[in-house]
Amino acid sequence: MVSQTKISEGYSTIVPAEIRETLNLTPGDILQWDVENNIITIHPKKKITLSVICGITSIGGDAVKDKKRIQAGQE
Repeated sequence: MVSQTKISEGYSTIVPAEIRETLNLTPGDILQWDVENNIITIHPKKKITLSVICGITSIGGDAVKDKKRIQAGQE
């Protein structure tokens, strides 16, 4: 999938609808921008919700490690 957007005067841009829908992005989600060799890579990070946190505690084990893993996008 290839999409283009324009950077506004305030340096904002819009995530195209087809990408938002494909990745199920919602307000509050984070986009992590990485640059290597002049190539930009964008990785979506889902916001942490109460249901995710409750799921972490109900699984058992180390909740702090589980939370960090989820925040890193390794669900």
